[in-house]
Amino acid sequence: MNDAMQIRRPTIHRSAALAVVLAALPALSAAQTHPTAVQARASLETPTEASAAIGATSSVELVQLRTQARFQDDLKAMQTFRPGYTFWQHVFKIPDGSVAYGSASDGRLLAVFPARGDWSNDGVWGDPTLKSLLANHSLSNRLADRRDEVAHLLQQSAGPVVHNATRGLFVAPNADRYGRFLEEWGRIYERFGVPAELGLAQGLVESGLNGTVTSEARAIGFCQWLAGNWNTLKRLSPHVIEGYNQTTQAPYCAAYLTILATKYGSFIPALSEHHAGGTNVGRMLSNGERLGGQDVREYYFLGAAFTRDIRTIAPRSYSTVYGTYGPRSFYYAEMIFGNTPRVRQILETQKQVHIYAMRTTRAVPLADVARRTKLSTDEIRRYNPALVRSVPIGATLYLPVYNQAFGADVSFWHRPAPAAFAEVLSEFVAMDRRPEEWDTPAVVTELRGFERRFRATKSEEGTVMATMLAYVIQEIQTSGRGRILDEFRHSAEVKRQFDQAVLEIKAAFGPLDGSR
Repeated sequence: MNDAMQIRRPTIHRSAALAVVLAALPALSAAQTHPTAVQARASLETPTEASAAIGATSSVELVQLRTQARFQDDLKAMQTFRPGYTFWQHVFKIPDGSVAYGSASDGRLLAVFPARGDWSNDGVWGDPTLKSLLANHSLSNRLADRRDEVAHLLQQSAGPVVHNATRGLFVAPNADRYGRFLEEWGRIYERFGVPAELGLAQGLVESGLNGTVTSEARAIGFCQWLAGNWNTLKRLSPHVIEGYNQTTQAPYCAAYLTILATKYGSFIPALSEHHAGGTNVGRMLSNGERLGGQDVREYYFLGAAFTRDIRTIAPRSYSTVYGTYGPRSFYYAEMIFGNTPRVRQILETQKQVHIYAMRTTRAVPLADVARRTKLSTDEIRRYNPALVRSVPIGATLYLPVYNQAFGADVSFWHRPAPAAFAEVLSEFVAMDRRPEEWDTPAVVTELRGFERRFRATKSEEGTVMATMLAYVIQEIQTSGRGRILDEFRHSAEVKRQFDQAVLEIKAAFGPLDGSR
């Protein structure tokens, strides 16, 4: 199989793009009123994750209840600190070539403007009452400046706004080609304790659901693992794993996300670590705790808002306090949560099909697959985007039906979770350690124990979890993250710069409650 395939994106004319924009507007959810972060924090219920475990009748149910409760607590926090998060579904739905503006208070789509054109006349307004705000204003010819100018004008009437270039063409062709697989991929995520819509939304944002996409940073596949990290997984796995097949990468994406969600007790900083790295997230949590946050979600959101604000006021002056955590890092988890409705929409509009997985015991030529299945080459590659000439020995072939000629059926998502695997997973997701403890030898020892137990289940799922834990342990032991964050938490110079940054933010924006 070839690890360097790319797809060509179709050309969509501007008139067609605007038609899609117009079609999208009536489907917008009605505006909702959200309290400020300070008001809403007082009404947040106590975490439900622990209480959700009460009454579970099996390990499988225990995992489901605990992780769903974790997800619901995350949604409450997202609605409190980032109530406009649903805006991001529009960014990944409207075709490329435009700039979308949304309400940061409720996620409404306010307006869409062509990146090139006269914004006074060519905009499509989600809220027509705002159109007059641009009248008699001469806007900059420079797109970045014009975006900021319009944001300033809109927020005078609409309140805080967020804007972004549209990326619908990043998703649309792949949703057409691969959208039929979302239900099966969702079952894979759920097997590892990740809500299906959340895991799939990450795949949508990261790769547009395209298994063969490669970023400028050489991140590959469904959830965009850096090539070096994926190569590490290949060495750790007892099976041949090919990153350009979405169905191959999805279990590892799911396992990694559930490990990080266990580390933090939340999917929000877990997603952020996938994007920004654990050291940056650790800085956010430390800063959020200094700002008076009460739990890991508040730590993260307060620390992230602090970083956004000080970068706005004094770019590069306080990098010691926030590291390389940037604007996209700030929005990343919000983008994922905001695209869960987009995932549901694709699921509802695409007829879903089965995916069967066969572990090969010989190299299987593409021509042999076509001859035995009577499927076209294009259809075979729909299931196996990485397939060029043959499937390597020990790798996995995916097809719409099982064919024993190609190897054993390893479609674990079609079978109930093995009891031994479910038991270990239920204990794992219940780990109760502070995030900073995860960089200590004591937690490494605990993770090693889980790695051995998962591998001992002799199941496909257990092997994936064991491989992923081995990767995480190696990262803990070699990254130096624990030492860096320990120094960060105890550095007098970092504390001095932090206190100075707080004073600057308060002078510019007022209280640091994460609500701006």
